[in-house]
Amino acid sequence: MVSSHGLSASIRSAQESETFDLAGLSVDAISSAIESAFAEPLPLLVDALSPSSAKVDTVRLTFVVGAGKQARQRYDDGLAKAVTCALERCGYVEDRSGGRGTYKMQHDTGKNLKTVVVCPFVANDAKSGSGGNGDDDDNDEDGTQQTTEGLIPKNSPGYKIAISSVSVFQGLLSSQCPSWSEKRECLESLTALNDLLAECDSKLIKGVPLDRAEQSFYDAVVDLDDKAAYVKQEVHRMVDSGQVTKYERDMMLEQNAERIASLKREGKSTTKAEERREMLEGIDPQPPHRLRHEAAIVKLHKELAPLVRMEDAARGRLLSVRETQTLARKEEIVDEISYLEESSQGWFEDDDAFEFRLRAARVRYEGRSKAKGGGGGGGR
Repeated sequence: MVSSHGLSASIRSAQESETFDLAGLSVDAISSAIESAFAEPLPLLVDALSPSSAKVDTVRLTFVVGAGKQARQRYDDGLAKAVTCALERCGYVEDRSGGRGTYKMQHDTGKNLKTVVVCPFVANDAKSGSGGNGDDDDNDEDGTQQTTEGLIPKNSPGYKIAISSVSVFQGLLSSQCPSWSEKRECLESLTALNDLLAECDSKLIKGVPLDRAEQSFYDAVVDLDDKAAYVKQEVHRMVDSGQVTKYERDMMLEQNAERIASLKREGKSTTKAEERREMLEGIDPQPPHRLRHEAAIVKLHKELAPLVRMEDAARGRLLSVRETQTLARKEEIVDEISYLEESSQGWFEDDDAFEFRLRAARVRYEGRSKAKGGGGGGGR
């Protein structure tokens, strides 16, 4: 059976529209593979398709998740749900009109197959010149070199935030910025993007043409104000419903104390600020968010535990051929766990906060393993 990591690698290496038949694969393996493959935009290369970026937009990845009576038994009944749920955890939304970051269910009546068709986010860092000499940079009329990369890297969170539709952005915010503090950082990113947009508008109003990078950004960015309004709404909702960690609550209390002190110095009323302090003090802090790929990691730990026990039991003697073949899977699992752990870090999550969540997750893994009397391990 193809491993989830192997399927994930095949998906990410796709350079044109492809079909992946999921017959014979388990729901767990598929869920893990889809999350691993679509956690980040796919590295499609324009050069491999056509100089036209429009060709990239036509790339579709089709996953066969079911079939008619004659082949129905080859597909797990939960495959379609596993694929779509995994995609949504990666920020994809269902949209039959298509567009990057969307998927749709289809029934191919001709072949009698049930499929999920995905239009992937694309990390297109390739050169996309229209035939010239292939240089990385182009010169403006004044001789200044302008990179084709744009004002912000195309594989960065800021770029994805800038160009996504509001519906796609909402999915990305949920999966990539689950905590209150990360949403606050996302709001700051939107503010910076709006500042860039305002600078472009100012140049145009003055009759100053935009350079290549500015024009590319100006043409791609959409709905920044609507996105910012949505993030503000989510930030307030999380506080009002008590969905903050102790660290986040303490941060807000510190900011509140500074606000009260400032109001007192200015001789202004502190009533509302003190009411907010009481509200914040009444919040029962929530534990840090679980890792985005934790469900898949837990399943890998379950698969890893008996292999660790086998390896421990074989210490001091030569392994049989069968044991050697079985244990070959151990290193592959450890690599998959490490990959999923690393790709669980949020867009705006600092390393210390992520390391804290990672340690908490590993304690949970070990607790489950000990409760069942098994060994564990894996990850780095």
